[in-house]
Amino acid sequence: MVPFCVGWFVWIAMQQLALYQMGLTWFEALTDSVVSNGLLIYIALLIFTILRFYVPRSGSLLNLFIWITILTAGWFFATQYLMGLFYKDSSHYAAVTKNTWPIRMAIGFLINGCICLVGYAYFNWQERAETEKQKTEAEQLSKEAELYKLRQQLQPHFLFNSLNSINALIGTRPAEARQMVQQLSDFLRSTLKKEEQQWVKLEDEIQSLQLYLAIENVRFGHRLHTQLEMDADALQLQLPALLLQPLVENAIKFGLYDTTEESHIHLKAAAQNGQLLITVENPYDVSTAAAQKGTGFGLRSVQRRLFLMFGRNDLLKTETNANIFSTQLFIPQPTVFNVSKNG
Repeated sequence: MVPFCVGWFVWIAMQQLALYQMGLTWFEALTDSVVSNGLLIYIALLIFTILRFYVPRSGSLLNLFIWITILTAGWFFATQYLMGLFYKDSSHYAAVTKNTWPIRMAIGFLINGCICLVGYAYFNWQERAETEKQKTEAEQLSKEAELYKLRQQLQPHFLFNSLNSINALIGTRPAEARQMVQQLSDFLRSTLKKEEQQWVKLEDEIQSLQLYLAIENVRFGHRLHTQLEMDADALQLQLPALLLQPLVENAIKFGLYDTTEESHIHLKAAAQNGQLLITVENPYDVSTAAAQKGTGFGLRSVQRRLFLMFGRNDLLKTETNANIFSTQLFIPQPTVFNVSKNG
């Protein structure tokens, strides 16, 4: 605002000097300069007000040119009318005005044009920035909605399996059924607490995973063996909440469902090149080609969550070696850890 005011004062002084050199007295030149530039300031405010509520598109720039022409003509005649009130009997002032009107019109058109173009550029940029902001917010809301949907889709699948197992145990092993109900309650309570958290420490995620594995141990008994191998440094790293369960559930599904033998699920975590590396290994029967199903909904949901959060498709990898199916998960670390909802 200050540079704008200083610029106008400088321009008024320059115009006064130019009119004085053309033959007007100092007072006449000052009056003319103040009146004409005062009207120009009024027009500038009018232009900015119009552009604030209506920014013409590129195809409507001709209308902008017409506006400038009309406003300039209006400014010129208004200036002449007001100055005529002061110097209506001055033939000397009228003669100078008659000789300088083409220059006045050209300068007025130039100033109004510059003001109009600056206002157009500013408000057009502001409109684009607001549109981009709204688009970004809409995309973020869409991502959050999809992430929420993915998390919710995992719970019913696990819950139905657990309830079926509880139903099967009620008649034959009621004590284990009650134990499984309590474990299921503890697990669901822990997941609800994390619902609003996007990032958690690995050690906190492991605690929830232990509740899940306790339920699966009741379901599968001695057939399921799990081994957790966690580096101390990795436990302090972070990952999106509830990301490990679908990986382990996938390993249990394809490590136990196609066989009656025991299954060893191996979960490892390590810090590697500033990332959290998680590896889940499970056996599979080559003859049933269970590994080909290893990219089912569980892994697809994890892959989708990672893409929505990081915009990358290379953070989840799977491979087979002999009769071992391996899933590798790479988690880039956020700059600042925040256990509350990540904004």
